[in-house]
Amino acid sequence: MERDDQSPSDSTPPSDLQNAVIRFAGNSQDGIQTIGGFLAKLAGRSAREVMTYMTIPSTISGGPSIFQVHLGSGEVLSPGDEADFLVAFYQHSYDNHIGSLRDGGVCIYDTDNVEPVANERGLQHVGIPITSTTVEALGGSTRERGKNLFVLGLVTNLFKLDREKVVALIDRQFGRKGEDVIRNAMLAFDAGYGYSLGSDVLYQSWALRDGLSVDTDRMTTDGNTALMYGLIAGGVRYGSGYPITPWSSIMEGLRSELPKYGGLFVQAEDELGAVSMALGFAYAGHLSITGSSGPGLSLKMEALSYAVMAELPLIVVNVQRGGPSTGLPTSVEQSDLMQAIYGSHGDAPRIVLAPKNVEDCFYIAIEACQLARKYSCPVLILSDSALATRIEAFKEPDLDACLIEPTLDQEPRGEEFKPYPVDAPTRHAPPGTKMLGGKYPVVTGLEHDEWGHPSASPEMHAKMNAKRREKIKAVAADLPLPEVFGEESGDVLLVGWGSTWGPIREATKRAKDKGLSVSSIHIRHLNPLPNGFEEIFAKFKHVLVVEMNDEGLYGFGQLATLLRARYCDSKIQSICKTDGLNFRIREILEGITKHTS
Repeated sequence: MERDDQSPSDSTPPSDLQNAVIRFAGNSQDGIQTIGGFLAKLAGRSAREVMTYMTIPSTISGGPSIFQVHLGSGEVLSPGDEADFLVAFYQHSYDNHIGSLRDGGVCIYDTDNVEPVANERGLQHVGIPITSTTVEALGGSTRERGKNLFVLGLVTNLFKLDREKVVALIDRQFGRKGEDVIRNAMLAFDAGYGYSLGSDVLYQSWALRDGLSVDTDRMTTDGNTALMYGLIAGGVRYGSGYPITPWSSIMEGLRSELPKYGGLFVQAEDELGAVSMALGFAYAGHLSITGSSGPGLSLKMEALSYAVMAELPLIVVNVQRGGPSTGLPTSVEQSDLMQAIYGSHGDAPRIVLAPKNVEDCFYIAIEACQLARKYSCPVLILSDSALATRIEAFKEPDLDACLIEPTLDQEPRGEEFKPYPVDAPTRHAPPGTKMLGGKYPVVTGLEHDEWGHPSASPEMHAKMNAKRREKIKAVAADLPLPEVFGEESGDVLLVGWGSTWGPIREATKRAKDKGLSVSSIHIRHLNPLPNGFEEIFAKFKHVLVVEMNDEGLYGFGQLATLLRARYCDSKIQSICKTDGLNFRIREILEGITKHTS
């Protein structure tokens, strides 16, 4: 938490907070995700930056859960290492998360359920009978329901947020559920908003500063939603999937939205059925989509090998979670990289991309669509559970500039047409297309000649393997190298991919503030890699790859292993973690110290 020229020893109340990290800790049934969602949306409408982080139990019955919101008037790159404010609903919430508060932080706890303990870190404890006050405000009609909105009202007043905008969000969320629901929601909110903290809080004013500029076309959403709309903007109209956490909300969004664009999304009976249906759409001449998480991607691998052989344009989304097996369904990990690149039988090269933040989820989906069409091959998007559920605010995309309206090309093909020429890009003819030469192509998983007709010729197999390989290598020549954040040369270069972008960038800033020579790059194109990384690496003494997977048998994470194999550079080392949590800035800084001391 940053404020202008204030310290905990000041007797005057602070004002104009530049940023604040607020953690709500309770049970998933308490609606704390709703509170966090409201605050995140409010930030998007108040010219503030925001990044959220949440944990939810993987059991249907629910259980302990948190939602952390980092609000700021400047750039926000991470959900925050430590919380400035903790709202604890239960004793277990207090016990498990009081350690997450920074020294001098504020803990607001429910006196009906929590007994605080003495501390030596200068923490401010503010006890409020949240449960009983909410029940009283609602006339006892809904028991403990509404505690989340009571807390929302309390926080709105505490940080001097725009009450009218918060009320508008509440009305939009609950207004359609009936007058009784919206009435109870507002009773709970107003009870919290009007609750007097009295002398319990050292600082009476925690006004959060607005952003320095206002974008009238900002939007606030999560990564799965951004990715889903990016696929639609990129021209996807058909697909199939099977539900699995944390991919399912993309599937549900496509099921709802694609019919509005004349398309269709089918829920299949299983993962293999889903990817096979998607391949059917691709065979029919459409760019199609399927997706899953790591366990589901494993089940799709046989059909993905078919997609490589048949050279069909297919988008495959993998929203990664902790593994192996069922693993950690609601926790984050980046352990599917090798699976995405090498997971099928035979030599099956394909393109693999990874978005860096929520905004990039939208744009990388469009890029994936463009690459799948241009190179007629499967393109895998590696998101993860952190991006899937994280909420960020960003400039609304210019849909007129990026929206693609797909067309089905069934124009007659001339006598010279071959779908699989060994010396030119693959271009399919959808079923029903007239062949003026009278010879019709075939799409098959068998090795084939230039017409797609099955062939067991050793020479043809070698040529087609080379064709499939070389077109993926050609992608690398068109890809831009990522920009170096910081100096172009120095002691340490941090390398990351996926949702580690924000923490790595923040760690780079903090290291530079400490006088360390640290720069960073972030890789969005994972397979093939853009050409020229060796020239960047040569300018640094240490290249440290930060990724959320295990260091493996030989001490290197998955991307680090690929980079060491590609560039034969022993200074490429790993900073890894597999606790199911996002990287904290201090963990990256500790990794730098470990490798350079």
